[in-house]
Amino acid sequence: MGARCSKISMCFWASDMKSNLKEFSDIENGAKGEDLLLGSFREFSLDQLREATWGFSSENIVSEHGEKAPNVVYKGKLEDDIRIAVKRFNKSAWPDSRQFLEEARAVGQLRSERLANLIGCCCEGEERLLVAEFMPNDTLSKHLFHWEAQPMKWAMRLRVAMYLAQALDYCSSKGRALYHDLNAYRVLFDQDGNPRLSCFGLMKNSRDGKSYSTNLAFTPPEYLRTGRVTPESVVYSFGTLLLDLLSGKHIPPSHALDLIRSKNFLMLMDSCLEGHFSNDDGTELVRLASRCLQFEARERPNAKSLVSSLALLQKETQVPSHVLMGIQHVSASPKEAVPLTPLGEACSRRDLTAIHEMLETVGYKDDEGVANEVSGL
Repeated sequence: MGARCSKISMCFWASDMKSNLKEFSDIENGAKGEDLLLGSFREFSLDQLREATWGFSSENIVSEHGEKAPNVVYKGKLEDDIRIAVKRFNKSAWPDSRQFLEEARAVGQLRSERLANLIGCCCEGEERLLVAEFMPNDTLSKHLFHWEAQPMKWAMRLRVAMYLAQALDYCSSKGRALYHDLNAYRVLFDQDGNPRLSCFGLMKNSRDGKSYSTNLAFTPPEYLRTGRVTPESVVYSFGTLLLDLLSGKHIPPSHALDLIRSKNFLMLMDSCLEGHFSNDDGTELVRLASRCLQFEARERPNAKSLVSSLALLQKETQVPSHVLMGIQHVSASPKEAVPLTPLGEACSRRDLTAIHEMLETVGYKDDEGVANEVSGL
């Protein structure tokens, strides 16, 4: 009976592990905590989202979720107290409901702590809505260009660049290398002060607007020629974000490259950072930005290369992001325990006899089946 029970215990572990792997197979980069509790992608009813946003109240509109008119993003709360951001498209966006659902489901398969993950959508009549994790600590634009208490520290700027590169690398590894209009409004900060990339930009372009803003000075040159977004276009936009992080301003790439060619690196640097970074680190980040901004797309690095380069520059890695950001840290609200199945309860009690009986009931009749189940992981 001892050996038998040992295999039964292994079988339960294997079955439970398979279930977890199936539900969270795409969670990468150490996603944890509330991310895991979000579970798999859901389709919401319009009534659910109307209730969650207090009737799409104007008081719940948030401009700091990386979106501009005519689309609106609302903050809301689901029945289980999970906070959400709801993007409501204008009436002319996504006329093809099937295309919208396919795109939303594809993006909804992604799970990473480097993303503000898409957790659901709604498609009823002419309504098209996306539901994502809510990020309570504003955008990179706010902290970099419109700060109030303190400018962003050098170590945090390096961390933002690293985490953003990791987000792009993760998306690329999952077949979602294209990102539309990557800019400082698309980088959001979670409750821990960690930067995350908004999932909304991963949706393929539709009638809700162009892939890039109307400011041509920041648009990848190949997009101006073809009107198409490529992975290299995304890297170009990443280069403009590196300029933002270096300068604390939104500098046109052409002007920045002129300064770089003339060796006027210090003219690029945010005066608030004076004395807080090494010249070697500053020079390396400038060099990386210039590589991303190459006119010829094939000469730009890919996302994985960006991660490798930025990993070497990380400073103060043991300091939490909320400390570096100087923001108040509020722990996630505790969630109610998920009820266990009878098999789960038996396992928690280590009641091997009960486990044995339950497994026999569902068809585990011999050791061979148990072994096959375990080996199938």
